[in-house]
Amino acid sequence: MSVAALRRAARETVSGLPREFWWLWTSTLVNRLGAFVATFMALYLTLDRGYSAFYAGAVASLHGLGGVVSSLAGGVMADRLGRRPTLLVAQVATGLSVALLGFMEHPVAIAAVAFLVGMASNASRPAVQAMMADIVRPEDRVRAFSLNYWAINLGFAVSSMGAGFVAEFSYLAGFLIEGGMTLLCAVVVFLKLPESRPVREAETVEEKAVGLGTVLRDGRFMALVGLSFLVAFVFQQGAVGLPVAMGAAGFTPADYGMAIAVNGILIVALQIPVTRFIQHRDPGRLLVVSSVLAGYGFGLTAFAGSVGVFALTVCVWTLAEIVNAPTQTGLVVRLSPTHGRGRYQGMYTMSWAVASLIAPVLSGLVIDRFGAEWLWGLCAVVGTVAGVGFAVLMRRITGEAGTAEEQGAGAQDAGAEREGADDDVVGSVKAEVRPA
Repeated sequence: MSVAALRRAARETVSGLPREFWWLWTSTLVNRLGAFVATFMALYLTLDRGYSAFYAGAVASLHGLGGVVSSLAGGVMADRLGRRPTLLVAQVATGLSVALLGFMEHPVAIAAVAFLVGMASNASRPAVQAMMADIVRPEDRVRAFSLNYWAINLGFAVSSMGAGFVAEFSYLAGFLIEGGMTLLCAVVVFLKLPESRPVREAETVEEKAVGLGTVLRDGRFMALVGLSFLVAFVFQQGAVGLPVAMGAAGFTPADYGMAIAVNGILIVALQIPVTRFIQHRDPGRLLVVSSVLAGYGFGLTAFAGSVGVFALTVCVWTLAEIVNAPTQTGLVVRLSPTHGRGRYQGMYTMSWAVASLIAPVLSGLVIDRFGAEWLWGLCAVVGTVAGVGFAVLMRRITGEAGTAEEQGAGAQDAGAEREGADDDVVGSVKAEVRPA
């Protein structure tokens, strides 16, 4: 491809998105550039403070539990208080709690503040996703979510490299830097991002009824949440099962670092061009293919005997991750009623938080009892089940969309004027699931 073609492709990738999106994107990038604590928390607790690996794992679990709790709370806040206030509260709380964590000495205090950090940091995610859906046109959402996901991984890749140097100088400096960077994100939100929550022109029974109960009774969406949990469980193995299995097989932490580095490198290099390829294609097929590819990508790990082969398996499931992340997030938005986006995003975020809690325990149990090969076989099965589930779900969505359109045409002929919000969402799904 020529330089001119590359420039044209880059211009088309970033053009047409509103200015507010880019400020939100900048906030995400700055936040991830300062994400030091997640990288060296285990080393900090075991090497610097001298705690056991069990204690470090317990603190990580409490951090994840805080994320589970705040996923729903953050979604409710985004709908009730607004996206901007929720982001400000969450980011200020995250910055202060992360900085406070660096000064904690007692093990109970460390665990308690880690729980607060998990709550605060995860509370902003439903608001970010809801705001992005508010300000970006439906036809540009997959591209916008992909760019945001790219920023997350670019920031994490840079912060991971910097974390080692910061940790050698001072662990406390890492906590303070992350706290300061997060507070800088809050400043960006305060100065540059207006409130985006849709204004209700008229209070209706349907709008007033959008609560957590509404989300739980939405069979299609809860099916998506369940499938999201299965996919998240598989992807979690890159950070949970893979290092344990490689260590048990005699590989060093450096070997694992070399293999897993491929994940970040490929996402940064391929996320944008792959998104250009998939953004107008059938999301149902993309979700099926990416789920199966993720499952069998990890399944192939059972046959890996060298760092190079491990890296090749990482390439397979990373490609699945690149396709799955923006596609699935876009489907969440399209299935969410306009005035319930925060709650729906909160429930979706919780599926990943719960997976981060269950995956370490279950994968460790499987490896200890049966061996790593059984874990990789389980991943292949789970990925296949998720792929079949997405195929069934998307067939149901397109079928309901067709029925809704027929009913809408009949009502129009009869002079009916009522239009349900859910029918609008289903109709938009059908419009975007047809092949390019």
